[in-house]
Amino acid sequence: MMYDANYFRRFIEIFAKYLEENKEYLTRLDAAIGDGDHGINMDRGAKAALDRLSSTNPKTPGEIMRTVGMALLSSVGGAAGPLYGTIFMRMSLAFGNRDKIDDKNLATALEQALLGIKGLGKAEVGDKTMVDVWEPVVNFLKENIENGRTLPEICEEVVALAEERMKATIPLQARKGRASYLGERSIGHQDPGATSSYYFFRSLCEAIGGR
Repeated sequence: MMYDANYFRRFIEIFAKYLEENKEYLTRLDAAIGDGDHGINMDRGAKAALDRLSSTNPKTPGEIMRTVGMALLSSVGGAAGPLYGTIFMRMSLAFGNRDKIDDKNLATALEQALLGIKGLGKAEVGDKTMVDVWEPVVNFLKENIENGRTLPEICEEVVALAEERMKATIPLQARKGRASYLGERSIGHQDPGATSSYYFFRSLCEAIGGR
C-alpha cells in the first residue's frame, strides 16, 4: 500500500484529536510520576502542528513530518518536545522527497524514529518509558512487513500490541527521567509517554481507514 500526503495529514489530525480528548488523562498520569504537564504540553504541540500545517500547506509526506517536528520542538516543553520532535524529524529524513510512502519506507522511518528516541533518552525496554511501546511495536511492524504483510492487514494487531505494552508499564519501576527519582513509588502507575505513544500508533492505523 502507498501513503500520500493526505494520509499523513489525516494521521496528524487524528493524533491531535486523541491528544486533545485525553489531555487531562495524560496530565493525571504524569502528575503521579512526573511534572504533571504531559497532556497539556502534547495538546499544545499538536495544535501548533495543525496551525503550521494549515499555514504552510506542505506537499509531501516528508515535508509534513518535518513541519510537525519543528512545531513540536518549538512549542512543547519538558522531555516530550525533544522526543516527539525527534520522532517526526527522523521520519521526515527517512521519507526524503518521495511523493508516496510504501509499507517498507514507513517501517524504516519508524525504526529511525525509535533509534532517535533511544539515542536521546538512553532508555531501553523495561525502563518504564515510551520505548516500552515503541520498540516492540516497531519490531513487530518491521518483521511482518518484511514478510509481505501490509499495514492495513496488521493494524489491529499493532494497536493491540501498543495497548498491551502501554499497560505493561504499570508494574515497572521507572529507571529513566523524572519518574526514576521516585524509585519504588513509581510502581503501579502507567507511564504517560507510553500512553501518548499508544495514541500515536492507534492514529497511524486509523488514518488508513480515512476516518
